[in-house]
Amino acid sequence: MRLLVAFATAAAAVSLSAPAEAATAVYGFAWADGKGHLRIVPKSATRDSRVTYVLKSLPKAKELRLDHTKAAYGRVTVACDLKETEGRVSVDAKGLGRTACKPRHLADQLGRGPVAVRVEYTGGRATRVNEILVADWGTPRTARGTIERVGDTAVLFATGGKTIKLGYTYTTAFHRTTARCGDGWLTGEPVNADRNGLGKKPCGWTHLTKALKGTRHPVLVRVDYTPGVNALNEVWEVFGDA
Repeated sequence: MRLLVAFATAAAAVSLSAPAEAATAVYGFAWADGKGHLRIVPKSATRDSRVTYVLKSLPKAKELRLDHTKAAYGRVTVACDLKETEGRVSVDAKGLGRTACKPRHLADQLGRGPVAVRVEYTGGRATRVNEILVADWGTPRTARGTIERVGDTAVLFATGGKTIKLGYTYTTAFHRTTARCGDGWLTGEPVNADRNGLGKKPCGWTHLTKALKGTRHPVLVRVDYTPGVNALNEVWEVFGDA
């Protein structure tokens, strides 16, 4: 019996002394991806000054989806509830946001759009998220192609033989060919199409979500988007094959 107790005690000691799983760190633009979660495509990161970073695409990098509900969150602003830095920056020696904030503050920021960050994670859970300042968020491009819904705030955009996942927010503009913003995709006569078949009725991001929910296949569009950040800035509904 004493031998069994000693063995159990030793086993417990070994278990308690086992090292915890090391966290992995990635840089990139984080997007909201459902309640309490973010998604991020890892990028290479280099500092071009004391406070700013340059982010570049990594070949074959795969998107991560992480739970951030218990993550420590460091902001580059001097207060947790600020939308912008307002000219005052709070970063550590590595250029990482150091104002200690809560997961709800991160959720608020993600609700406004993509956030440039460094994320430490273990498994599918983010343990620490630090905002970073990025020198250049990229130059927007305009292209034609098709989009397909992959969530309430994301689409797959296919153009030129490539498919890109693009996120959108309340700032995304939607230009419709239909009579009303809430109509189904290409419903009725194209009363708001220009001579090139492009929508010209100004609508919002929620109308885009609603219209895409009613489609079964990719639909023809013209878009304005920002590569790297993978942000969808504007969408034009296209009538026919124009």
